[in-house]
Amino acid sequence: MTASPAPHSSGAIRLIVLDVDGTLTDGVIHYDSDGAEHKHFHVTDGLGIVMARAVGLQIAVLSGRRSPVVERRMAELGVGDIIQASGDKAAALRELAARQGVSLRETAYVGDDVNDLPAFDVAGLKIAVADAAEIVRAQADYVTPRPGGRGGVRDAIDEILRRAGRYDEAVAAYLARSVAPDVPRQ
Repeated sequence: MTASPAPHSSGAIRLIVLDVDGTLTDGVIHYDSDGAEHKHFHVTDGLGIVMARAVGLQIAVLSGRRSPVVERRMAELGVGDIIQASGDKAAALRELAARQGVSLRETAYVGDDVNDLPAFDVAGLKIAVADAAEIVRAQADYVTPRPGGRGGVRDAIDEILRRAGRYDEAVAAYLARSVAPDVPRQ
């Protein structure tokens, strides 16, 4: 499926909430012989998160599972607002928006599977990664060209920034910050 246009005015988005498994990752979970969990995150998605944060967009993570790997990766990217093991993603999205002081209309939610549909019901902008379940893609305002864990989150962030007329600003802000020490890069 090709990228579809988003009817929502992305210029009003102030909070981007990201699902983890299948969205920020490729959906594959590995366990090593010691039982430690491993996930694959794409650096392109991480750079997009840092770019969005560089222009003041807030980023939060909402997952149906709990994983210390998620906390570690988000700490590397400077993202501290994380809800894990959520059984009610609509309620969790409302909580994240309230914590960030934004209306639901000002939130974008990026997901991939049916457990993300309740969050779609309340988010202002609904984004599905390219390999999302068909029902999720059908309900999305925008479908990314790339799959989850392979640049789909970056595509979503770039789309939001472009529609807000802030993409070039985000690139410049990232480049200005990336020369400073201790600044998350990707």
